[in-house]
Amino acid sequence: MIALAGITFTFVMVFGGYLLAGGKLGIILKSLPFEMMMIGGAAIGAFAVGNTFASVKQTGKDTLKVFKGSQWKAEDYNQLLQVLYQLIHLARKNPVGLEAHIDNPHDSDIFSQFPKLLKDHTALDIICDTLRSASMNYDDPIQVEELLDKKIDETKHHLEHSVHGLQSIADGLPALGIVAAVLGVIKTMGSIDQPPEVLGKLIGGALVGTFLGVFLAYCLVAPFALKVKAAADDDINFYRTIKEVFVSHLHQHPPKMCLEVARQAIPHQFRPAFATLDEALRTLKTNG
Repeated sequence: MIALAGITFTFVMVFGGYLLAGGKLGIILKSLPFEMMMIGGAAIGAFAVGNTFASVKQTGKDTLKVFKGSQWKAEDYNQLLQVLYQLIHLARKNPVGLEAHIDNPHDSDIFSQFPKLLKDHTALDIICDTLRSASMNYDDPIQVEELLDKKIDETKHHLEHSVHGLQSIADGLPALGIVAAVLGVIKTMGSIDQPPEVLGKLIGGALVGTFLGVFLAYCLVAPFALKVKAAADDDINFYRTIKEVFVSHLHQHPPKMCLEVARQAIPHQFRPAFATLDEALRTLKTNG
């Protein structure tokens, strides 16, 4: 994983360079637990004060995206387009038969082809609500597109809440490092009558707080926020793909053209090849 490799590389370069320059890890390791307790504890506590329990829990969960990336992969987009193709084809051929699928998606033989989709309530709601509204003659493409944009923007705002939370922690960590350093200086001033070698270690321990605050902010937490935002953007593209298919469908384009418009809008790293998707659709027709 690139994230894990990047973290390892950062630690090796920073502390390796320190050791090669003649530095000693002893004073850092001795002060680290106490400095980490003050800085990390204050950061977590302040974040908890400014957020709800659900937000704190969601931020912790979203941090895993640093290592896992977006929940949607290239194969998921391929499967999504196949499911949407079957739904819009059925909507035109047998609107009454479509109702059973959108009213009870968990019992639908179309949705069951993509179990991962059934676990995402946002995607499921967008699909079912849009098809249900179209069946009730709310089928103006411009109005539907505006409505879907609002839903997607709301989801984007929710997904990026963790990003803002992590960035706020990153912004505060250097200042919290100074707080810990000041406490270290206060401790040192209480031992001002000690010999220079003792004072030197105490001052060095105090400076560990400043180092730790800056290091955590710019080498870990801020990059984590960027990676979570990138994963959130990728997740949003999945919902935009659904929107593109339905808007094209309401413009009365042929089902395959609806899929092609959406396919071309998918980011290149997730975009299924035309031939791959076309072969999958041919298989669906054969099985159908």
